[in-house]
Amino acid sequence: MHLVRELDLSRLQPGFAEPVGDAQRCFRGVLDALAHPGTIVELADLPAPPPGLGAAQSALLLALADQDTPVWLPPGLRDAEAGHYLRFHCGCRLTASLADAHFVVPASLAALPALDDLRPGEPEFPDRSATLVVEVAGLATVGALRLRGPGIETEAGLSVAGWTADCTAFLRENRRRFPLGVDLLLTCGASLAGLPRTVRVDREA
Repeated sequence: MHLVRELDLSRLQPGFAEPVGDAQRCFRGVLDALAHPGTIVELADLPAPPPGLGAAQSALLLALADQDTPVWLPPGLRDAEAGHYLRFHCGCRLTASLADAHFVVPASLAALPALDDLRPGEPEFPDRSATLVVEVAGLATVGALRLRGPGIETEAGLSVAGWTADCTAFLRENRRRFPLGVDLLLTCGASLAGLPRTVRVDREA
């Protein structure tokens, strides 16, 4: 009852029209993006996101987050409509601790947390790690990043708006820690690209 009083349900954006089918479709998109780094997956018929989140970004959280997977949002979103939206539709707990979070939603690539602050998984269970879901201003399959690794036949190109040398260093250090580490999902509107901990950045054009 307290939650219902706290939320203004008249302003809350609706979630999936078909919760089971839509969540499964988004989940398959995530698997495809992580299995083939550098590939851009387009997600169709997404619900309107709450302020502060992108369409694919919020849909992925709807599909993946639940009461057992705490979500970290920037403080400005945690107590705003975006936080209410996720708690209402996912039943997830919003945490202020990066180390506790299964899903981390940085405000931008420039605001990526330090790897040491994130949940890295365990040697016996490396999948018990954090997944970062970051909205960017643009994604393309040709551009500065050259990727190699599992799921890539030879080499894949990826252009990410706002990508910096610090992001490349983050990705390289993340790969060095394999099988521990985190996975990175980049969203842009309805588009999605995955950069798992196995990917290697060979060079930047």
